[in-house]
Amino acid sequence: MKKRIISAAFLAFLLSNTVKAQDTKSDSTAYKKQKLKIEEVNFISSYYSQEGNNSAVTGGVGTEKLTDIATTLDIKVSRYNKNQHKQTFGFELGVDSYSSASSDNIDPSTVTGASYQDVRVYPSLNYSVQNEEKGQIFSTGISASAEFDYFSLGGNVGFTKLSKDKNRELSVKAMAFFDTWKVILPIELRNNPDPNYKQGDTKPRTSYNLGLTFSQIVNKNFQMAFLVDAGYQQGLLATKFNRVYFDNASVKSENLPDTRFKLPIGMRTSYFLGDNIILRGFYRYYFDNWDIKSHTFSFEPTIKLSAFSSLSIPYRYYMQNSAKYFKPIFQHQTAEEFFTSDYDLSAFSSNMIGLGYKITDSNKGLFKAKHFNSLELRYGYYHRNNGLASHILTLAMKFK
Repeated sequence: MKKRIISAAFLAFLLSNTVKAQDTKSDSTAYKKQKLKIEEVNFISSYYSQEGNNSAVTGGVGTEKLTDIATTLDIKVSRYNKNQHKQTFGFELGVDSYSSASSDNIDPSTVTGASYQDVRVYPSLNYSVQNEEKGQIFSTGISASAEFDYFSLGGNVGFTKLSKDKNRELSVKAMAFFDTWKVILPIELRNNPDPNYKQGDTKPRTSYNLGLTFSQIVNKNFQMAFLVDAGYQQGLLATKFNRVYFDNASVKSENLPDTRFKLPIGMRTSYFLGDNIILRGFYRYYFDNWDIKSHTFSFEPTIKLSAFSSLSIPYRYYMQNSAKYFKPIFQHQTAEEFFTSDYDLSAFSSNMIGLGYKITDSNKGLFKAKHFNSLELRYGYYHRNNGLASHILTLAMKFK
Protein backbone atom coordinates (compact mmCIF):
# COMPACT_ATOMS: atom_id res chain seq x y z
CA MET A 1 0.00 0.00 0.00
CA LYS A 2 2.85 2.40 0.81
CA LYS A 3 4.29 1.98 -2.68
CA ARG A 4 0.92 2.82 -4.25
CA ILE A 5 0.73 6.01 -2.15
CA ILE A 6 4.24 7.05 -3.18
CA SER A 7 3.44 6.40 -6.85
CA ALA A 8 0.18 8.34 -6.62
CA ALA A 9 1.99 11.23 -4.95
CA PHE A 10 4.56 11.27 -7.76
CA LEU A 11 1.82 11.48 -10.41
CA ALA A 12 0.08 14.21 -8.43
CA PHE A 13 3.35 16.14 -8.41
CA LEU A 14 3.67 15.82 -12.18
CA LEU A 15 0.09 16.91 -12.73
CA SER A 16 0.51 19.84 -10.35
CA ASN A 17 3.47 20.98 -12.44
CA THR A 18 1.21 20.93 -15.48
CA VAL A 19 -1.32 23.18 -13.77
CA LYS A 20 1.39 25.56 -12.59
CA ALA A 21 2.82 25.70 -16.09
CA GLN A 22 -0.56 26.84 -17.42
CA ASP A 23 -0.81 29.60 -14.82
CA THR A 24 2.75 30.92 -15.13
CA LYS A 25 3.16 34.25 -16.90
CA SER A 26 6.54 35.48 -18.12
CA ASP A 27 7.95 37.70 -20.82
CA SER A 28 9.19 36.39 -24.14
CA THR A 29 12.85 36.37 -23.04
CA ALA A 30 12.34 34.16 -19.96
CA TYR A 31 12.10 30.39 -19.95
CA LYS A 32 8.51 29.25 -19.99
CA LYS A 33 7.67 26.14 -18.05
CA GLN A 34 6.58 23.40 -20.39
CA LYS A 35 3.30 21.61 -20.00
CA LEU A 36 3.56 17.89 -19.43
CA LYS A 37 2.28 16.07 -22.46
CA ILE A 38 0.82 12.59 -22.27
CA GLU A 39 2.94 10.54 -24.67
CA GLU A 40 0.99 7.33 -24.35
CA VAL A 41 -1.04 5.14 -22.03
CA ASN A 42 -0.76 1.38 -22.36
CA PHE A 43 -3.16 -1.14 -20.86
CA ILE A 44 -2.20 -4.81 -21.06
CA SER A 45 -4.13 -7.75 -19.67
CA SER A 46 -3.31 -11.44 -20.04
CA TYR A 47 -4.65 -14.83 -19.03
CA TYR A 48 -2.20 -17.73 -18.59
CA SER A 49 -2.90 -21.37 -17.80
CA GLN A 50 -0.64 -24.42 -17.65
CA GLU A 51 -0.82 -28.16 -17.05
CA GLY A 52 1.99 -30.57 -16.26
CA ASN A 53 3.02 -33.49 -14.05
CA ASN A 54 6.45 -32.56 -12.70
CA SER A 55 5.69 -30.34 -9.72
CA ALA A 56 8.82 -29.40 -7.75
CA VAL A 57 6.70 -28.99 -4.61
CA THR A 58 6.14 -32.76 -4.52
CA GLY A 59 9.62 -33.82 -5.62
CA GLY A 60 9.26 -33.59 -9.40
CA VAL A 61 5.98 -35.50 -9.67
CA GLY A 62 2.35 -34.37 -9.43
CA THR A 63 0.26 -31.64 -10.97
CA GLU A 64 1.71 -28.33 -12.15
CA LYS A 65 -1.70 -26.81 -12.83
CA LEU A 66 -1.57 -23.04 -12.56
CA THR A 67 -3.62 -20.06 -13.75
CA ASP A 68 -2.61 -16.41 -13.71
CA ILE A 69 -4.41 -13.20 -14.63
CA ALA A 70 -2.09 -10.21 -15.06
CA THR A 71 -2.98 -6.58 -15.66
CA THR A 72 -0.54 -3.72 -16.30
CA LEU A 73 -1.13 0.01 -16.67
CA ASP A 74 1.73 2.08 -18.12
CA ILE A 75 1.64 5.89 -18.39
CA LYS A 76 4.30 8.05 -20.07
CA VAL A 77 4.35 11.85 -19.97
CA SER A 78 7.00 14.22 -21.30
CA ARG A 79 8.11 17.82 -21.62
CA TYR A 80 11.13 19.85 -22.74
CA ASN A 81 13.28 21.52 -20.07
CA LYS A 82 14.93 24.93 -20.36
CA ASN A 83 17.82 23.38 -22.31
CA GLN A 84 15.35 21.90 -24.79
CA HIS A 85 16.18 18.39 -23.61
CA LYS A 86 13.23 16.02 -23.69
CA GLN A 87 12.28 14.63 -20.28
CA THR A 88 10.08 11.54 -20.10
CA PHE A 89 8.43 10.31 -16.89
CA GLY A 90 6.96 6.83 -16.71
CA PHE A 91 4.72 5.11 -14.17
CA GLU A 92 3.73 1.46 -14.34
CA LEU A 93 1.53 -0.59 -12.05
CA GLY A 94 1.09 -4.31 -12.48
CA VAL A 95 -1.09 -6.79 -10.58
CA ASP A 96 -1.02 -10.59 -10.93
CA SER A 97 -3.66 -12.85 -9.45
CA TYR A 98 -2.68 -16.51 -9.58
CA SER A 99 -3.75 -19.89 -8.27
CA SER A 100 -1.61 -23.02 -8.12
CA ALA A 101 -2.80 -26.54 -7.40
CA SER A 102 0.72 -27.65 -6.43
CA SER A 103 0.88 -25.00 -3.68
CA ASP A 104 -1.82 -26.89 -1.80
CA ASN A 105 0.73 -29.63 -1.18
CA ILE A 106 3.03 -27.39 0.90
CA ASP A 107 0.49 -27.00 3.67
CA PRO A 108 -3.17 -26.52 2.70
CA SER A 109 -4.02 -24.86 6.01
CA THR A 110 -1.62 -21.94 5.52
CA VAL A 111 -0.86 -21.50 1.85
CA THR A 112 -4.29 -21.20 0.25
CA GLY A 113 -6.20 -19.84 3.21
CA ALA A 114 -5.76 -16.09 2.59
CA SER A 115 -6.58 -14.43 -0.71
CA TYR A 116 -3.78 -11.88 -0.48
CA GLN A 117 -1.28 -14.71 -0.71
CA ASP A 118 -2.33 -15.23 -4.31
CA VAL A 119 -1.64 -11.66 -5.47
CA ARG A 120 1.54 -9.94 -6.65
CA VAL A 121 1.75 -6.16 -6.99
CA TYR A 122 4.64 -4.49 -8.84
CA PRO A 123 4.81 -0.70 -9.36
CA SER A 124 7.70 1.14 -11.04
CA LEU A 125 8.78 4.72 -11.79
CA ASN A 126 11.11 5.66 -14.66
CA TYR A 127 12.75 8.85 -15.88
CA SER A 128 14.81 9.67 -18.97
CA VAL A 129 16.29 12.83 -20.47
CA GLN A 130 17.29 13.07 -24.12
CA ASN A 131 19.79 15.49 -25.61
CA GLU A 132 18.81 15.30 -29.26
CA GLU A 133 21.66 17.55 -30.39
CA LYS A 134 24.33 15.27 -28.89
CA GLY A 135 22.38 12.06 -29.50
CA GLN A 136 22.45 11.03 -25.84
CA ILE A 137 19.80 9.57 -23.53
CA PHE A 138 20.20 9.11 -19.78
CA SER A 139 17.65 7.00 -17.91
CA THR A 140 16.98 5.77 -14.40
CA GLY A 141 14.20 4.01 -12.54
CA ILE A 142 13.02 2.27 -9.41
CA SER A 143 10.68 -0.69 -8.97
CA ALA A 144 9.09 -2.86 -6.31
CA SER A 145 7.36 -6.24 -6.21
CA ALA A 146 5.43 -7.77 -3.33
CA GLU A 147 3.57 -10.98 -2.59
CA PHE A 148 2.91 -12.96 0.55
CA ASP A 149 6.36 -14.58 0.85
CA TYR A 150 8.48 -12.18 -1.20
CA PHE A 151 9.40 -8.50 -1.41
CA SER A 152 11.78 -6.84 -3.85
CA LEU A 153 13.18 -3.37 -4.45
CA GLY A 154 15.04 -2.60 -7.67
CA GLY A 155 16.87 0.23 -9.34
CA ASN A 156 18.38 0.84 -12.75
CA VAL A 157 20.46 3.38 -14.59
CA GLY A 158 21.17 3.53 -18.33
CA PHE A 159 22.91 5.51 -21.04
CA THR A 160 22.32 5.50 -24.81
CA LYS A 161 24.47 7.10 -27.50
CA LEU A 162 23.23 7.56 -31.06
CA SER A 163 25.39 8.23 -34.09
CA LYS A 164 25.00 11.54 -35.94
CA ASP A 165 23.12 9.88 -38.78
CA LYS A 166 20.91 7.95 -36.27
CA ASN A 167 21.88 4.64 -37.92
CA ARG A 168 23.82 3.26 -34.94
CA GLU A 169 22.95 3.08 -31.28
CA LEU A 170 24.90 1.87 -28.24
CA SER A 171 23.09 1.33 -24.93
CA VAL A 172 24.37 0.34 -21.50
CA LYS A 173 22.04 -0.47 -18.60
CA ALA A 174 22.84 -1.54 -15.04
CA MET A 175 20.22 -3.01 -12.71
CA ALA A 176 20.18 -4.16 -9.09
CA PHE A 177 17.44 -5.99 -7.17
CA PHE A 178 17.31 -6.46 -3.41
CA ASP A 179 14.92 -9.24 -2.45
CA THR A 180 13.67 -10.67 0.81
CA TRP A 181 12.19 -14.17 0.95
CA LYS A 182 10.07 -15.64 3.70
CA VAL A 183 11.15 -19.23 4.30
CA ILE A 184 8.25 -21.66 3.87
CA LEU A 185 9.02 -25.34 4.40
CA PRO A 186 6.97 -28.43 3.53
CA ILE A 187 4.66 -29.27 6.43
CA GLU A 188 6.48 -32.49 7.40
CA LEU A 189 9.89 -30.73 7.66
CA ARG A 190 8.91 -27.89 9.96
CA ASN A 191 9.54 -29.75 13.22
CA ASN A 192 12.99 -30.93 12.13
CA PRO A 193 14.27 -28.19 9.84
CA ASP A 194 17.69 -27.37 8.49
CA PRO A 195 19.29 -25.14 11.19
CA ASN A 196 20.05 -22.55 8.51
CA TYR A 197 16.44 -22.35 7.31
CA LYS A 198 13.62 -22.25 9.82
CA GLN A 199 9.95 -21.80 9.06
CA GLY A 200 9.09 -18.10 8.91
CA ASP A 201 12.69 -16.84 8.68
CA THR A 202 13.47 -14.10 6.17
CA LYS A 203 16.44 -14.48 3.85
CA PRO A 204 17.99 -12.00 1.39
CA ARG A 205 18.79 -12.37 -2.27
CA THR A 206 20.63 -9.76 -4.34
CA SER A 207 20.79 -9.67 -8.13
CA TYR A 208 22.97 -7.51 -10.37
CA ASN A 209 22.65 -7.19 -14.16
CA LEU A 210 24.71 -5.31 -16.72
CA GLY A 211 23.29 -5.13 -20.25
CA LEU A 212 24.95 -3.92 -23.43
CA THR A 213 23.12 -3.44 -26.75
CA PHE A 214 24.51 -2.31 -30.08
CA SER A 215 22.06 -1.77 -32.93
CA GLN A 216 22.71 -0.90 -36.56
CA ILE A 217 20.51 0.11 -39.48
CA VAL A 218 22.34 -1.68 -42.29
CA ASN A 219 20.14 -0.36 -45.09
CA LYS A 220 16.54 0.67 -45.67
CA ASN A 221 15.40 -2.96 -45.43
CA PHE A 222 17.66 -4.52 -42.80
CA GLN A 223 18.30 -3.77 -39.11
CA MET A 224 20.24 -5.79 -36.56
CA ALA A 225 21.24 -5.64 -32.90
CA PHE A 226 23.70 -7.48 -30.65
CA LEU A 227 22.88 -8.00 -26.98
CA VAL A 228 24.88 -9.08 -23.91
CA ASP A 229 23.35 -9.21 -20.42
CA ALA A 230 25.61 -10.44 -17.61
CA GLY A 231 23.94 -11.34 -14.31
CA TYR A 232 25.10 -12.28 -10.83
CA GLN A 233 22.93 -13.46 -7.92
CA GLN A 234 23.77 -14.01 -4.27
CA GLY A 235 21.64 -15.18 -1.36
CA LEU A 236 18.75 -17.63 -1.10
CA LEU A 237 18.45 -19.14 -4.59
CA ALA A 238 16.67 -22.35 -3.57
CA THR A 239 12.89 -22.56 -3.24
CA LYS A 240 12.64 -24.04 0.22
CA PHE A 241 9.11 -25.45 -0.09
CA ASN A 242 10.26 -27.69 -2.97
CA ARG A 243 10.78 -31.28 -1.83
CA VAL A 244 13.61 -33.62 -2.88
CA TYR A 245 13.21 -37.38 -2.34
CA PHE A 246 16.46 -39.35 -2.05
CA ASP A 247 17.35 -42.89 -3.08
CA ASN A 248 16.64 -44.13 0.47
CA ALA A 249 13.11 -42.55 0.34
CA SER A 250 14.05 -39.78 2.80
CA VAL A 251 12.95 -36.22 2.01
CA LYS A 252 14.63 -32.81 2.35
CA SER A 253 13.95 -29.28 1.24
CA GLU A 254 15.64 -28.19 -1.99
CA ASN A 255 19.17 -26.87 -1.49
CA LEU A 256 21.17 -24.92 -4.07
CA PRO A 257 24.34 -22.78 -4.02
CA ASP A 258 23.95 -19.21 -2.79
CA THR A 259 25.67 -17.69 -5.84
CA ARG A 260 24.97 -17.87 -9.57
CA PHE A 261 26.55 -16.20 -12.60
CA LYS A 262 24.60 -15.94 -15.87
CA LEU A 263 25.64 -14.75 -19.32
CA PRO A 264 23.21 -14.60 -22.28
CA ILE A 265 24.50 -13.37 -25.65
CA GLY A 266 22.03 -12.64 -28.42
CA MET A 267 21.33 -11.16 -31.84
CA ARG A 268 18.10 -9.62 -33.14
CA THR A 269 17.26 -8.88 -36.79
CA SER A 270 14.48 -7.18 -38.71
CA TYR A 271 14.06 -7.37 -42.48
CA PHE A 272 11.45 -5.40 -44.42
CA LEU A 273 10.35 -7.51 -47.37
CA GLY A 274 8.66 -4.92 -49.52
CA ASP A 275 6.00 -2.69 -48.01
CA ASN A 276 3.77 -5.33 -46.47
CA ILE A 277 5.97 -7.95 -44.75
CA ILE A 278 8.42 -7.68 -41.84
CA LEU A 279 10.55 -10.67 -40.87
CA ARG A 280 11.89 -10.57 -37.30
CA GLY A 281 14.46 -13.07 -36.03
CA PHE A 282 16.25 -13.66 -32.74
CA TYR A 283 18.95 -15.99 -31.44
CA ARG A 284 20.38 -16.24 -27.91
CA TYR A 285 23.05 -18.42 -26.35
CA TYR A 286 23.04 -18.70 -22.56
CA PHE A 287 25.33 -20.30 -19.99
CA ASP A 288 25.80 -20.13 -16.22
CA ASN A 289 28.03 -21.63 -13.54
CA TRP A 290 25.39 -24.22 -12.65
CA ASP A 291 26.33 -25.89 -15.97
CA ILE A 292 23.17 -24.90 -17.82
CA LYS A 293 23.67 -24.06 -21.47
CA SER A 294 20.76 -23.12 -23.70
CA HIS A 295 19.83 -21.98 -27.20
CA THR A 296 16.83 -19.84 -28.12
CA PHE A 297 15.61 -19.32 -31.69
CA SER A 298 12.61 -17.20 -32.59
CA PHE A 299 11.06 -16.06 -35.84
CA GLU A 300 8.09 -13.75 -36.32
CA PRO A 301 6.73 -12.71 -39.71
CA THR A 302 4.33 -9.77 -39.63
CA ILE A 303 2.02 -9.25 -42.59
CA LYS A 304 0.35 -5.92 -43.26
CA LEU A 305 -3.25 -6.66 -44.18
CA SER A 306 -4.31 -3.07 -44.76
CA ALA A 307 -3.29 0.47 -43.87
CA PHE A 308 -4.69 -0.13 -40.37
CA SER A 309 -4.20 -3.83 -39.58
CA SER A 310 -1.51 -6.51 -39.45
CA LEU A 311 -1.15 -10.20 -38.64
CA SER A 312 1.86 -11.76 -36.88
CA ILE A 313 2.82 -15.42 -36.45
CA PRO A 314 5.50 -15.77 -33.73
CA TYR A 315 7.43 -19.03 -33.28
CA ARG A 316 10.04 -19.82 -30.61
CA TYR A 317 12.24 -22.88 -30.05
CA TYR A 318 14.24 -23.39 -26.86
CA MET A 319 16.55 -26.14 -25.62
CA GLN A 320 18.78 -26.52 -22.55
CA ASN A 321 20.86 -29.15 -20.81
CA SER A 322 20.45 -30.06 -17.16
CA ALA A 323 21.89 -28.15 -14.22
CA LYS A 324 24.49 -30.21 -12.39
CA TYR A 325 22.31 -30.23 -9.25
CA PHE A 326 19.20 -31.73 -10.86
CA LYS A 327 18.05 -35.33 -10.60
CA PRO A 328 14.55 -36.88 -10.80
CA ILE A 329 12.73 -38.27 -7.79
CA PHE A 330 14.58 -40.98 -5.77
CA GLN A 331 17.88 -40.50 -7.65
CA HIS A 332 19.71 -38.06 -5.37
CA GLN A 333 22.03 -39.46 -2.71
CA THR A 334 21.97 -38.14 0.85
CA ALA A 335 25.70 -37.30 0.77
CA GLU A 336 25.14 -34.64 -1.93
CA GLU A 337 25.48 -31.03 -0.77
CA PHE A 338 23.19 -29.45 -3.38
CA PHE A 339 20.07 -31.04 -4.85
CA THR A 340 16.87 -30.21 -6.70
CA SER A 341 14.12 -32.02 -8.61
CA ASP A 342 12.76 -28.85 -10.19
CA TYR A 343 12.21 -29.61 -13.88
CA ASP A 344 12.90 -25.98 -14.79
CA LEU A 345 16.53 -26.98 -14.14
CA SER A 346 16.33 -30.25 -16.06
CA ALA A 347 17.27 -30.90 -19.68
CA PHE A 348 14.33 -30.12 -21.97
CA SER A 349 13.28 -28.54 -25.23
CA SER A 350 10.19 -26.48 -25.93
CA ASN A 351 8.21 -24.96 -28.77
CA MET A 352 5.93 -21.94 -28.73
CA ILE A 353 3.72 -20.83 -31.58
CA GLY A 354 1.23 -18.01 -31.63
CA LEU A 355 -0.95 -15.65 -33.58
CA GLY A 356 -1.37 -11.91 -33.22
CA TYR A 357 -3.73 -9.39 -34.78
CA LYS A 358 -3.26 -5.64 -34.48
CA ILE A 359 -5.32 -2.69 -35.65
CA THR A 360 -4.20 0.93 -35.41
CA ASP A 361 -5.43 4.36 -36.40
CA SER A 362 -3.27 7.28 -35.26
CA ASN A 363 -5.32 9.86 -37.17
CA LYS A 364 -8.98 9.45 -36.28
CA GLY A 365 -8.61 6.91 -33.48
CA LEU A 366 -10.10 3.43 -33.28
CA PHE A 367 -13.89 3.13 -33.06
CA LYS A 368 -14.13 6.93 -33.41
CA ALA A 369 -12.31 7.40 -30.08
CA LYS A 370 -9.77 10.13 -30.82
CA HIS A 371 -6.93 8.94 -28.56
CA PHE A 372 -7.48 5.19 -28.99
CA ASN A 373 -4.35 4.49 -31.04
CA SER A 374 -4.07 0.69 -31.30
CA LEU A 375 -5.57 -2.61 -30.21
CA GLU A 376 -3.71 -5.91 -30.28
CA LEU A 377 -4.81 -9.44 -29.44
CA ARG A 378 -2.23 -12.24 -29.17
CA TYR A 379 -2.46 -15.96 -28.42
CA GLY A 380 0.41 -18.34 -27.69
CA TYR A 381 0.66 -22.08 -27.15
CA TYR A 382 3.74 -23.48 -25.38
CA HIS A 383 4.80 -27.13 -25.05
CA ARG A 384 7.80 -28.85 -23.44
CA ASN A 385 8.98 -32.31 -24.30
CA ASN A 386 8.51 -33.30 -20.62
CA GLY A 387 4.74 -32.71 -20.87
CA LEU A 388 4.31 -29.16 -19.58
CA ALA A 389 1.86 -27.22 -21.76
CA SER A 390 0.46 -23.72 -21.45
CA HIS A 391 -1.79 -21.19 -23.14
CA ILE A 392 -1.56 -17.41 -22.94
CA LEU A 393 -4.03 -14.85 -24.26
CA THR A 394 -3.03 -11.16 -24.22
CA LEU A 395 -4.97 -7.98 -24.90
CA ALA A 396 -3.01 -4.74 -25.39
CA MET A 397 -4.46 -1.26 -25.90
CA LYS A 398 -2.57 1.98 -26.54
CA PHE A 399 -3.89 5.50 -26.12
CA LYS A 400 -2.00 8.55 -27.43
